[in-house]
Amino acid sequence: MTNKLSTDPYKGVRDFYPEDMAVQRYMFDVWRMTAEHFGFEAYDASVLEPAELYRSKTSEEIINEQTYTFTDRGDREVTLRPEMTPTVARMVAGRRRELTFPVRWYSIPNLFRYERMQRGRLREHWQLNCDIFGVDDVSADIEILLLANEIFKNFGAENGTHYAIYVSSRKLLEVLYDTLDLDTQARTAATRLSDRKNKMGADEFKAKMQLICGGATADVLTFLNADNIDVVPEAVKESDAYTELQTLIATMKETGTPVAFDPTIIRGFDYYTGIVFEVVDLHPENNRAMMGGGRYDNLTGLFGGEPIPGIGFGFGDVTLRDFLISHELMTTDITSPQLAVLPTDTENNVAAQKLAQNFRNAGISTSVDLSPKKVGKKIANAGAQFIDYALVLGEDEIASGTYTVKDLLEGSELSGTLQELIDQLSNNG
Repeated sequence: MTNKLSTDPYKGVRDFYPEDMAVQRYMFDVWRMTAEHFGFEAYDASVLEPAELYRSKTSEEIINEQTYTFTDRGDREVTLRPEMTPTVARMVAGRRRELTFPVRWYSIPNLFRYERMQRGRLREHWQLNCDIFGVDDVSADIEILLLANEIFKNFGAENGTHYAIYVSSRKLLEVLYDTLDLDTQARTAATRLSDRKNKMGADEFKAKMQLICGGATADVLTFLNADNIDVVPEAVKESDAYTELQTLIATMKETGTPVAFDPTIIRGFDYYTGIVFEVVDLHPENNRAMMGGGRYDNLTGLFGGEPIPGIGFGFGDVTLRDFLISHELMTTDITSPQLAVLPTDTENNVAAQKLAQNFRNAGISTSVDLSPKKVGKKIANAGAQFIDYALVLGEDEIASGTYTVKDLLEGSELSGTLQELIDQLSNNG
């Protein structure tokens, strides 16, 4: 006897039943509406990419431990995309002579990472990605952060109450390294360690940084422990990177969108070159980064030609859903038909389908309950599905061509011919 197959999905991914799809549709609709309100255009691409695309500029940890990578029948190494930024950089570089810059694009791709699962982190998720290409000054960084903040506002969240935006600069960190004369290997190791600062004790972090930076450790720690951009080491304050970050923080404040300086915001990918940021959930039971991004001015250079400056962010659907539920901000638009046609007997199912199609042709969304259930149960089911109206179809209605429609919310009734009901329901819709 063969073993029964499990009804569980693959570990780390989700099934989406209709109620789950209603939630996802709501989140995606707000994402799309906000991005397009800012003038962003939609794009998409395949989930399959050559593995070398990620080896070139993504951290080795992600490639070696967190990707679904396989060799196809043509002996090519292929990866299920773990993120979207390298893909959009490839697409922009491929059409650079045809595009009109600046490019403002968004997508909601399906992404895959083989990693340890925990709250807010699965092996498959969807993610809003918004990117601007072709602007090399801080105005693009400001625009991206304003967009990020607007998304939260459109979900009913308040900056400083439900979430906070933290910013830093990879470029400013490099200026610090320059003043300390750290070599490339030490810079890379120090940056990777800094990204994990808040996940380990202070003594452990200091000891590990000492092994990397030696006598420069105190200066690195002074920078990383700064809680305000004004108290970073004096040696970095004369740099363009410092002025740029100061301008961003001041401008965001002036627009009513406060952001806070946090030098431990590093972002894990190697391709970031300038301002980086994260948006953090302030709920005590869900206090974690929800979205993040930054500037990556050299990424398109991997594909030849002069690099095109870019900045963008990613916002995952898993963390968004946790955020909305934690703060009681979840509001889903359940998509239901306006009308349900309920045949009294299965022998009337075909007649019910013909009648329903007439309503649909008139622009009234209509379902038909083809089950053998009793009419009372069918009416109850229609109400539970948030359907507005129910039309019970029996032999008398079929013979007379006159029907009665019940308002399932108000309890009132409408009667008339097909055309009369179409006119009334269209006015009520």
